[in-house]
Amino acid sequence: MRTLSLLRHAKSSWDDPTEPDHSRTLNPRGKRDAPRMARFMRNQGLLPDLVLCSDAVRTQETLRLVMAEWGEDAPKAVLNAALYHAEAPGIIKVLGKVDATVQHCLVIGHNPGMHALALALADTGEPQALSDVSARFPTAALAVFDLKIESWSKVRPATGRLRLFVTPKTL
Repeated sequence: MRTLSLLRHAKSSWDDPTEPDHSRTLNPRGKRDAPRMARFMRNQGLLPDLVLCSDAVRTQETLRLVMAEWGEDAPKAVLNAALYHAEAPGIIKVLGKVDATVQHCLVIGHNPGMHALALALADTGEPQALSDVSARFPTAALAVFDLKIESWSKVRPATGRLRLFVTPKTL
């Protein structure tokens, strides 16, 4: 059994419409929401063993804010360019390479891939969480899955139970 958490990057800025997508930073709401989600994860005992993060600026900023909130308890984090706008199969491919010693992995990434992966993994789950995640996966949203697998290479659609889905607005 493994735990997978999916955290969409916090709200990004659109102040400069000429800025390349990969370089967009967080806006003030995003800078507030990322630490709130990190505190929630800590309070719920949801600190991962490993964080995999897209290499986009907004995901890296989200990662820094989350890790700063966790302080000494922050796990190892790895930037992975393959997670930048990855579709669900691409995220699964990255997860398949996670070391077997990792029990709980957090992925910080982008939509629509994060939402698609959440929908694909959820074989069962908490009814309200399933309903909420099926509707949308907003910025800084967190989905937590219990995966019925013994190694990360076995991550496939319908192998997860959606334990929790929260958004900054629901905290």
